[in-house]
Amino acid sequence: MALIQGVKVALKPLTKQEIPLLYELMHTKNGDIPEWKKWDAPYFPYHKPSFRSFRHQWQSDLDEGNRYLIYTDHQLIGLVTYYWEHQPSNWLEVGIVIYQPDFWNGGYGTEAMFLWVDHLFKTKPIVRCGFTTWSGNKRMMRVGEKLGMMLEARIRKCRLYNGEYYDSIRYGILREEWEEQRHLLKEKLFLNKKEHSMIHH
Repeated sequence: MALIQGVKVALKPLTKQEIPLLYELMHTKNGDIPEWKKWDAPYFPYHKPSFRSFRHQWQSDLDEGNRYLIYTDHQLIGLVTYYWEHQPSNWLEVGIVIYQPDFWNGGYGTEAMFLWVDHLFKTKPIVRCGFTTWSGNKRMMRVGEKLGMMLEARIRKCRLYNGEYYDSIRYGILREEWEEQRHLLKEKLFLNKKEHSMIHH
């Protein structure tokens, strides 16, 4: 599994050696709720796992290639993932977290998601790709919109967080839609940057 190189970010398959680094990035030393968790499904309770259990969980499916790390200038900042909603139907969903708040709102997540979705369409027999978020995460919703995804579902007031109800949001794009828009998306995301020659065709 090769490195997926972009302009701002590169995606690299998670390895056993990087699990300690990821653990440190994801979890605070004192066990407090990290800032990223306040936006990534915060309606599910957070509990800091022991490193031993974390390592066991993350090592168990390394060979599946469903988790890639997001690097920028050799600094680890996040993670992209996929999981099968229903593999017999080739129904695959993706996820992304930028753990470092300093890299929010800078286009890093959008670029990483473009590279990831493009990689999955190239390597998997899927007919669509999508993700689920919640209406409190406006940044994630904008990522879906920037990548030309369709708002496929809004389940109203089904997520309760801090005493307020939010909607569950689902975005998706079909393979033929991705192939039609891919070149234009790539131009918008990459080719107006000086480093466009780094992009792999």
